[in-house]
Amino acid sequence: MSSPEQPTTHIDDAFADRLLTLVRDDVSTGDEPVDASTDLLLTGLVDSLGVVMIVEWIEDDLGIEIDPGDVVLEHFQTVDAMLAYLRTR
Repeated sequence: MSSPEQPTTHIDDAFADRLLTLVRDDVSTGDEPVDASTDLLLTGLVDSLGVVMIVEWIEDDLGIEIDPGDVVLEHFQTVDAMLAYLRTR
């Protein structure tokens, strides 16, 4: 019997901090404070171009490719959601 597939993407606190800094400093379109649980999409803090920027940054930083079908509200609504999605890859 084979064992369940284990996630191969290593997401640590340093990566989480870099991702939050990117969103806060380079992607967010508002002046509101942003933390890991801030709803980025429904508040309008991040638009579709911002999501593309985040996806490209994640792919470059982690050396992975994110399936365009995975770029959905559920996975990219908050930084916490992004981290949870990446941990399951």
